[in-house]
Amino acid sequence: MLNDSDSVHSNKNNISSGPEINSLGSVNEIRLAEIEVNPFQPRTDFNEQTLAELADSIKLHGLIQPITVRRVNAHRYQLISGERRFRASKLAGLTQIPAYVRTANDQQMLEMSLIENIQRENLNAIEVALSFQRMIEECSLKQEELSERVSKNRSTVTNYLRLLRLPPGIQASIRDGQITMGHARALITIDDPTKQIYIHQHIIKHGLSVRKAEELARDLQRAPIKKEGRQPEPISFQIQKIEDDLASKFSTRVKLKIGSQGKGTIEIPFLSEDDLSRILEIMDW
Repeated sequence: MLNDSDSVHSNKNNISSGPEINSLGSVNEIRLAEIEVNPFQPRTDFNEQTLAELADSIKLHGLIQPITVRRVNAHRYQLISGERRFRASKLAGLTQIPAYVRTANDQQMLEMSLIENIQRENLNAIEVALSFQRMIEECSLKQEELSERVSKNRSTVTNYLRLLRLPPGIQASIRDGQITMGHARALITIDDPTKQIYIHQHIIKHGLSVRKAEELARDLQRAPIKKEGRQPEPISFQIQKIEDDLASKFSTRVKLKIGSQGKGTIEIPFLSEDDLSRILEIMDW
């Protein structure tokens, strides 16, 4: 069922002349054709079914909550927030839409758009993290300032940002809902990408709860790390490329050791018998 906040009072009659704009902050009727979408919108995926449902609701009840736009010139506006309502109004066949008209430069617009989405939309954790990162980079904010803007603890903001350091495959699982933010918090306590990938695969394969994932992360974190006695010799681009390709194939770090006569070894580390079985399956052993 759609909430009232998803539906908006709107004059359904077509108006041939351009709408008269009242004072900023008041609700104005703006032609849909004169509104361009927000280039700073962090959400790029809109569910077609829910958009159609909202469009049906708008046809029946009108649009209850106005969108927010900024005026670019006499006949052009840019969307600040409410893209879902904007798209659904188009589907509903409206020619104009109620809107708050605000004055905002690009930075203010980006902040307002991101903050509104973070607070009101069901963004996944990676989308939230990317929104936080954009606010820091494009609005020149420090983490303390960002936490104040979005009304979240700094530690919460930091944990979201740390998600962006996880391997791409793990980020994709968070984005697609395969693992939760609780699982992700367990993973970001681990510095070693190999161990992160192992725990991630274990969560997916065995359906680990957040608590079990945290226990596994603690156990692996306590595992001793082999310290090198001296810095390794620089390796060639070709060898690095082979290592990277093998690491991608086996989802673990792979080390090539080549002697002066061209002989050498390939080391593929594993973290458990299950992990070894996984690698052997990939090798079709």
